[in-house]
Formats: sequence, structure tokens, C-alpha cells
Amino acid sequence: MLGAMADLALAPVTRQVSGRAAPAAAPSGPERGQPLAATVAELSVLDASGRQVPFGALFRERRVIVVFVRHFLCYICKEYVEDLAKIPKSFLQEANVTLIVIGQSSYHHIEPFCKLTGYSHEIYVDPEREIYKKLGMKRGEEIAPSGKSPHIKSNVLSGSIQSLWRAVTGPLFDFQGDPAQQGGTLILGPGNNIHFIHRDRNRLDHKPINSVLQLVGVQHVDFTSRSSVIHV
Repeated sequence: MLGAMADLALAPVTRQVSGRAAPAAAPSGPERGQPLAATVAELSVLDASGRQVPFGALFRERRVIVVFVRHFLCYICKEYVEDLAKIPKSFLQEANVTLIVIGQSSYHHIEPFCKLTGYSHEIYVDPEREIYKKLGMKRGEEIAPSGKSPHIKSNVLSGSIQSLWRAVTGPLFDFQGDPAQQGGTLILGPGNNIHFIHRDRNRLDHKPINSVLQLVGVQHVDFTSRSSVIHV
């Protein structure tokens, strides 16, 4: 446990991956402009009650932003989702788009994670990471630091301590997902249409939220307001 948590210190927590880094291996999943394979759309995610929902049903008749996060214990993911939680539902409704987060933990972790982050939009989990794999989401990390992320508030020490504390005090004492799994962002639907896909190359390579919102016509959100509550 402690050894895995120490891996959090491998990269500066306020840095993001540069698109000008050394070229990575070509992803094995679908690309923008390609239809999502029916076999992927048929795979299931779980909601907070453990109910199975076909992945494709999430965007069959609507346009969605789907954010795949690394794991719920990751403090970088936590702080990114805290900012996703600040997006007013009225902004999304005006643009006729839905926001969805997908993690890869047990569904039992969904409700506590939402309470921790204040996230109230849709959220599901893919515990076996089948959709992550089919979409070509990376496992492991590439190091290529560049600009400061607008969404990361903690430094490496405080963030690691928070994650470790939540791990040892949680009822299941687990990482709430595979620590080596990376996430990504897609814009999908209606139907199996992939309008945008970004695969994170490391824990810091998340897309700035406003850049994604701009792609679907959602107005700019001010993420500078910070909570005075320190979560551990």
C-alpha cells in the first residue's frame, strides 16, 4: 500500500502533459470521426445501486461528455471532479449536453466519492475496465510535464497524504480502482458517433474542462473559486 502510494510523487502535481512531447505508440481504440463499435456500446457500466446499464444507452439519444477517471482514491482525479461539479446544470441544459463521469472502482464507492467532491451529475463505474481497454485507455504513465493545470490545488505532499488517509480509513481499504490505469475524455452521441476523444498519457494529462465545454457550446465556467474545506 505505502509503496504504491509513493508512486504519486513521480510527477509534479501542478503540471500537465504537453502535446509536444515525444510521440507515443498509436492507441488501439477508436479515433474521432469513427463510429464506436457495437461490441463496446453493449458493454455495461454500473450505477450507484449496482444496476447494469449498457454503455451505449448513455448516449444513444443524446450528446454527452464522458470523463473516464483513473481511480476514486487519486487526489488529482478528486480535484478534477470537484471542478466538474462546479459546472451548472443549466449551462449543460442550454447546450443540450449531458456530463458523465466513469470510474473503475466497485459501485459501492460512487456515493462516498460524490459526497467528497460535491459531484451531482451522472456517474457510473466499469469495475473490470473492459470499456477502458476497448477504448485504448493507457495503463502506465508517460512523463512529459509542461503548463500548470487549472484544476489541481494540492501539492504532491498534501495530496499524497490525503489519498493515503482515505485509503487506510476507508471501509474496504483499497485503491478504489487500478492505480496504473489512466483515463480520458470523449464526446459521444447521439448514436455511436465519436466527436472527440482524448486519452490521458499520465495522471496529469487531463483536458482543461473549459476547452472540452467549448467544443460542445457550453459557456465558460469560472473555476477560480475554491472551497475553504480541506478534505482528507
